[in-house]
Amino acid sequence: MKILTKNIKRMEIEEYVRERLKDAFFGGISITSTPIGTNITIYSMRPGLVIGTRGKVIKALQKELEEKFGLENLQIAVSEIEVPELNPYVMAQRIAQAISSGVRWRRVAFWALRRIMDAGARGAEITISGKLTSARARSEKFFAGIMPKSGEFAKLFVKTGVAHVQLATGIYGVKVRIYPPDAPLAEEVKIEELKEGLKVVK
Repeated sequence: MKILTKNIKRMEIEEYVRERLKDAFFGGISITSTPIGTNITIYSMRPGLVIGTRGKVIKALQKELEEKFGLENLQIAVSEIEVPELNPYVMAQRIAQAISSGVRWRRVAFWALRRIMDAGARGAEITISGKLTSARARSEKFFAGIMPKSGEFAKLFVKTGVAHVQLATGIYGVKVRIYPPDAPLAEEVKIEELKEGLKVVK
């Protein structure tokens, strides 16, 4: 029960930070709890917007999180995203912004898929939902490479980002799933050399 409560709280914090920093191309957070407090690292394409002039934005955010979620001795660090194309949050926002500016959803989906794969991803899947071609809402998927759907590989390595965009025809939802370059493949076999001989590690 404690683990479930902790995960729900983490999701609530991430959702709050994402909405608060949507103009900074939010790329996710990592939360670490220690005996003396909580450490949060915010990943962003525009760290300057997260920090603000003389740290004004990040100080206000720290106070808000402490009061809203009861976090004690909170420390916030900001890290710049090195490869935006491998961050699903950033790519989902890029797709949403392109659609909002008038670019056709199919065109931007193929563009994003190509950028993700060119950056070295082992697999990518983009889902765009909404009133795409008619008054009835539906979803369309675009994918390339390998994308585990279940099991440990999907749970541990697949990264997911979601964004929404309001259009005259309604709300479009964008979901990006990325299987990163360093993720293992099911068919890969590693050989470890031991003193007794060779051991096969799947």
